[in-house]
Amino acid sequence: TNLSFGYTASAYNLEDISFVVRRGQRVAFVGGSGSGKSTILKLIMRFYDPQKGSVTVDGLDIRSVTQSSLRRLMGVVFQDNFLFNLSIRENLRLSRSSVTDEEIEAAAKDAEIHESILEMPCGYDTPVGERGGMLSGGQRQRMAIARALLNNPEILILDEATSALDPMTEEAINETLERVGRTRTVIMVSHRLDAVKGMDRIIVLDHGRIVEEGRHEELLSKNG
Repeated sequence: TNLSFGYTASAYNLEDISFVVRRGQRVAFVGGSGSGKSTILKLIMRFYDPQKGSVTVDGLDIRSVTQSSLRRLMGVVFQDNFLFNLSIRENLRLSRSSVTDEEIEAAAKDAEIHESILEMPCGYDTPVGERGGMLSGGQRQRMAIARALLNNPEILILDEATSALDPMTEEAINETLERVGRTRTVIMVSHRLDAVKGMDRIIVLDHGRIVEEGRHEELLSKNG
């Protein structure tokens, strides 16, 4: 609420931003490069704190709770997700060390990569290679989705999660993300129009300010 933030003291990257995301809503932030989209996500995840205003979850300022309790609420899928030169199972277990093999397989099924894993030489014990180089781009993103789902997050955060993929793979991943997001609050950043058409609300940013918001059809009718 009434949030302002800058990476340096000389200028704000976001200025007087206010919005509410209700439980179960799917909200997308769009705008040109440098408009503040990813900065908003970093503030929600508390990578940074605002200079003015606050970020609240269930009415609590996130600065008043522990970071571990905040992060347990969230599952995050970035554009580029790091995989270690370990097995598929070990990479997925990094999300939560106590996770069982059954939970790993359930998350992989939700991310629609379970069948592909079973076809690999050693199944879940197949090494992924340096930075996941033995997997395709789509498989790496599905691994990231599975890892995010292993925490059973209430809030799913998607930061340009499909922008580095070819159109066919992007469409398939977007369908998966839409399905797994139906029972969660989803906060998405994207510059791809097709990825945000079905969202409950689209918030348009320009130079660190909110300039428009509404559903896809409403924004089209404004000719903005």
